[in-house]
Order: sequence, then structure tokens, then C-alpha cells
Amino acid sequence: AYTFKFLWAPLLDRYALPFLGRRRGWLLATQLALAAAIVTMGQLDPVATPELLFVMATVVAVLGASQDIVIDAYKVDVLPAEERAAGASVYLIGYRIALVVAGTLAFVMADHLPWSVIYALLAATLVVGVIATLIATEPPTPPDRPGSLDEALVMPLRELFQRLGLRGLALVVGFTVFYRFGDYFAQSLIIPFFNRAAGFEFTEIAAVYKVLGFAGIALGGLAAGVLVPRYGMRRMLVVFGAVQALTNLLYVWLAETKSLEVFCIAVFVDNTAGAMGTAAFIAVLMSKCSPAVSATQFAILTSLSSVGQRVFGPLADDVVGAVGWHGFFVVTSLVALPGIALAYYSEPSTRGRDKPPPAPS
Repeated sequence: AYTFKFLWAPLLDRYALPFLGRRRGWLLATQLALAAAIVTMGQLDPVATPELLFVMATVVAVLGASQDIVIDAYKVDVLPAEERAAGASVYLIGYRIALVVAGTLAFVMADHLPWSVIYALLAATLVVGVIATLIATEPPTPPDRPGSLDEALVMPLRELFQRLGLRGLALVVGFTVFYRFGDYFAQSLIIPFFNRAAGFEFTEIAAVYKVLGFAGIALGGLAAGVLVPRYGMRRMLVVFGAVQALTNLLYVWLAETKSLEVFCIAVFVDNTAGAMGTAAFIAVLMSKCSPAVSATQFAILTSLSSVGQRVFGPLADDVVGAVGWHGFFVVTSLVALPGIALAYYSEPSTRGRDKPPPAPS
């Protein structure tokens, strides 16, 4: 559902519900519907009604993707250019906290409560998002928003082409596909690598990821929020991209040593670098979107960015079979190089804005 969310994103650009405005109205509606769907899913017996459970799981996935569409559009609409990297960092950290809280609650309560109650409690955590939606400020509706569904379907690509030109659009598409390609390709087999090649138990992997993975994401996100405004987007994209590519080589070291200490170092450093690159990457995608059709444009770009994992991920096993784990992680570093080059050429020069203005004398 998340890969194909661009298919229904135009509906959220075109239509506004009769309360809270175009963005917050849809956000509240998806949150309430998602809570109801999660509660309903928890009431189903997977043995007695597997088909119905599949349907409800699909509904939850579509509603979750729809909530993401609106949140992404809201970020584009409200954040000024200098705050986009910081805003993306906050989103990354919040997303990771939500995953940790949900996973921890489920596993801790699984031995003490029925799943129907656990699902209801997980649905209840959405009240935090509902409160945030109610107190948030609605961005102004652009005067050039789509006037019909037909226009909402055509306008996102037409507007990008008119604003960026053919060369600019090609560079943006190439950057979007390739900047995170190496990282996504590596991530498609990272858990099997930890378990099968490095020899760690799943409980060890989960513990290290929850603690050091989260710490790395928090540090990397905060670093990106500080460094991008200070040194400029293009410069930091290149630096973060290079660091991301190099950190994949830490797993070559881990394949050699199979050491818990190296495992911890690799996870922490890789997640730190990944968060820096992701925050800057999201900020760039936000800068390419028009508020009039930001839901659809951002959904299209994020769908393109998942090519490395969704499309080429299944080929990762073949690469490992051909060159081994050492060679696989070297390959993931090498395939990141085109994305770094495209980051340089797709972003306009920030000369004169790369450094903060001098302090007044």
C-alpha cells in the first residue's frame, strides 16, 4: 500500500472534508478510521476467518498509507525551507519512537492480555495524534489547487515539468531513485546477514536495534537538522551520501569478526549516517513539491525512492550467492555513487548561503 499510495493521493489534494481544512480534516478522518480498523482487526480470529483478517489488514495498511500522505503534505505546506531538514529529523525520531513503543507494548502485554485488548490499547495510542491534529495550524489553501479530479491527476506531473524543465525533472527523478539506493539494497538482507552470516540470535538483533539503532537515528537526525542549515543542502547531501556508502563497509568488518562489539558499532554508526542522509533527502523532496498538489507529488517521489528495496531487493540474494557477503556490501557502497553525483547536480548551488551570515561587528 505504501509503494502505491500515489494512486489515491490526488483525492486528498482535490477534495477537502467539511471540517478542519484540507490537510487536518483528512488527517483526523484517517486517524479515527485507523483506530477503528485496528480495534476491529483485534477482534478477528485468524483461524476461523483468515479472509476477513486479510481484508482488515489491507484496510489498516491503506489507512496508514493515507495518513502518511497527509502528514507528508502537511510538512511540505507548513515548513519553510530552512526548517525542512529539522522537521524531517523530528519526523524520523517520532516514527522510530512509535515503532519502539508499539512493539514493546505488544510483546510485554502478549503474555498477560488477549490480543483483542492489546490491539485496542495500540489503537488508543492514536489519541496523541488526534490531539496534535486538533491543536495544529491548518496551512492556507493555495489558490491554484486542483479544481477537478481530472486536474488533480494531471497537474502534479505537469507542474513539476513546467517548473523544473526536462533536464531538471530527469535529475530529480534520478536523484530520488539512486540517493538511498545503496542503503535500501543493503537493508533488504540486513537481518538475514546478522542472523545467518554473523551468527547473532534474533533477540540480540532486536535488543541492539532498539537501543543503539534508535540512539543512532536520534543523533543523526539532530545532526542533520543542525548541519544542513549551517553548511547548505547540496554540500551536506554529498557528505551524508558518502558517509552512508562508507558505513556499509562496516558490515564487511562484521562479517570477518562476528564480534558483538563490532555489531554494536556498525549498527550505531550506520543508523546515524542513515538518519542524516534520510533527513536531508526528505527535505530535498519537500523542496521539489508545490503546496497545491504536495500530497501527490511527495507520494510519487517517495514511491520512486523505494525502487532499491522494492524492485531490486529480491535480487540481493543472487548478488550474495555470486560474490559473498563481503562482496555484497562492497557492491551496496558502489551503487550509492551515482546518487551522490546526482545529489550534487540536482540541487542548485547554495553559494553565498552555505555559511551563516557574519556576526554584526
